[in-house]
Amino acid sequence: MATWETLRELASALPEVQHSTSYGTPACKVRGKVFARLLEDGEQVAIFTREREALLATDPVTFTVPAHYVNYPMVVLQLSRVDDDELRELLVESWRIRAPKPLSESLWG
Repeated sequence: MATWETLRELASALPEVQHSTSYGTPACKVRGKVFARLLEDGEQVAIFTREREALLATDPVTFTVPAHYVNYPMVVLQLSRVDDDELRELLVESWRIRAPKPLSESLWG
């Protein structure tokens, strides 16, 4: 079961990650752009993804899209329902989406 602390540790392994806040809650940023944000309930995280439809179809309990994220390539995930490996994959994808292209391409090819 992942926690926000788990997410922070995993995100810290990525280049140029800053731990900050967004809308009053803890967030992880790359060059000032949020790529993961803890929601107000402390149990869900908003992240960027290119696989939103697949995630929703595969596991609609773990992954949701609140109305205010419909027009953004984002999902909300239940931290308690993902393991560290899945969370790492999701964070890397979100980081790659938000990082400048040269920086994104520098990460593992």
